[in-house]
Amino acid sequence: MTIKVAVLDDWQGVARTSADWTALTARAEVRFFEDALPDEDAAAARLKDFDVVMSMRERTPFPASLIARLPKLRLLSVTGARNKSVDLKALAERGIAATRTEAGEDGSATAELALLLMLEGSRRVAAGDANIRAGRFQDGIAPGFTLRGKTLGLIGLGRLGSLMASYATVLGMTVLAWSPNLTPERAEAGGAQYAAKDDLLNRADVVSLHMVLAPATRGIIGAREIGLLKQGAVIVNSSRGPLIEEAALLAALDTGRIVAALDVYDREPLPADHPLRRAPNTVLSPHLGYCVQENFAVFYRQSIENVLAFLDGKTIRPLTDGA
Repeated sequence: MTIKVAVLDDWQGVARTSADWTALTARAEVRFFEDALPDEDAAAARLKDFDVVMSMRERTPFPASLIARLPKLRLLSVTGARNKSVDLKALAERGIAATRTEAGEDGSATAELALLLMLEGSRRVAAGDANIRAGRFQDGIAPGFTLRGKTLGLIGLGRLGSLMASYATVLGMTVLAWSPNLTPERAEAGGAQYAAKDDLLNRADVVSLHMVLAPATRGIIGAREIGLLKQGAVIVNSSRGPLIEEAALLAALDTGRIVAALDVYDREPLPADHPLRRAPNTVLSPHLGYCVQENFAVFYRQSIENVLAFLDGKTIRPLTDGA
């Protein structure tokens, strides 16, 4: 019986060229899907006949309700070291294996994109590009501001936040940092000054989020926090959309209080009719943070290795809650 493998959510159409699929296509029927699945019903309909699913990060969630609708599934291989959108307990109860991959870089890809969003939010280059292509020039583009001498407030100072701190220091910015468990000593080691959350929000010209999404961090920036920001402050989010309360963000954008430079959203892809697409004072990037050649090369190579090992009766790189 031919093994059927689905390669999901290849939104940029790079899966085929990012790795050598020869060894796998010699042993299985492999289908590549470049479109996003809109809901669980669509996912169940597409995947019901596949033995193996290769998923890209958290683009397609795998809750227990979907897993129950995939009668032939034997292996779920996801990219990245962790995936909170997969119900591992439901997979285990069905005897379905789950594997993961490593990354191809150290987080610099996302940190560099956050830097780009900070620069773009302060200088409006994308708006200028759109103007020129539409036959205009500077008309309608608000003046930006220099970053040298300004203050960057980092919400989260882990690996990516520390990289962002180093970039801002080179630009001549003052760098403040806060997270629930951050200490002044750890802030200094990460290249920043510790500040209480409200103090950071009051002082920052740019706020950049670098936190993992969890129940305690969902909505960590809400209407109260946005109200503490300076007029014209830039908020950068390259981590997870739900860290910011979407309704509060939209309200502040509509009144012109802040600028938002975003790479992540509550729902992805961002729906065509979503109000963020029409909101003023925004820079919108389609979740490109980790989407670099170095990551895709490792993601797909190791995903292929995971499936080949499974076909040989072995499970390598198992996905666990603690991965």
